[in-house]
Amino acid sequence: PAAINVIKFAESRRTKNFAIKGAPRGPSIQARTAYQLVYPDGTVMIDSGMDLPVHKFFGRGVEEPYFPNQEKLVEQALKNARAIVMTHEHGDHVAGVIRTPDFAALAGKTVLTRTQVNTLLNEPQMPEIKLTEEQAKRYRVFDYDQYYPFAPGISLMKAPGHTPGSQMIYVILENGTEYLFIGDSTWHMDGVRQIKVKDAPWIKEDEPAILAQLTWLNGLLKTEKNLVIVASHDDEQRKQYIEKGLLGRALE
Repeated sequence: PAAINVIKFAESRRTKNFAIKGAPRGPSIQARTAYQLVYPDGTVMIDSGMDLPVHKFFGRGVEEPYFPNQEKLVEQALKNARAIVMTHEHGDHVAGVIRTPDFAALAGKTVLTRTQVNTLLNEPQMPEIKLTEEQAKRYRVFDYDQYYPFAPGISLMKAPGHTPGSQMIYVILENGTEYLFIGDSTWHMDGVRQIKVKDAPWIKEDEPAILAQLTWLNGLLKTEKNLVIVASHDDEQRKQYIEKGLLGRALE
């Protein structure tokens, strides 16, 4: 890819202690994002956005910011993409290719792992994203052991813990800059910097697996100076990366 773009289509307003165990109960914005990898001859999307009903699930009765115009841009980018891949199988990441009038067109270019599909069939995060057997057959479903070369400059890496089907996505641009999309291994990069897990009672994670991932990522943060680690929901990081030119602010 020549470049990577990011878009924020919604927010959750949560205190920092939910994202970082032991942190103060200060205000914190959790961005809902999707990413676009730009090649000379097309694009690949990482994660797929969500509609308003799924967004309301995350608010748990509280009205939170949702940006319908931005979500429409995500929808158009999904239509234009050559392929779509998911960091994991939670609603704010996968609903855009499930709850869509363009299901038939999008499913055929959406790549899901067998574990992600099994979760969506049998134990979805919410009823709204539960797949039927017939729907599941429409996706490009596959499996791999630990690493998978997905496309030029893109590799997938299994990282179960936040969900059974969580994976990290490694990207190297044509200019040599490396990126690692870590999904929801942490909601804020302080989790990597401090090696601290979440403390949200509504999230059931494999905590030892998450701690192992955060420890590994902390080591990468210290030693791999050419590596840009991207946490899906860290709004402060998103703004910093846009300012530094590491992420573009508009989808193509």
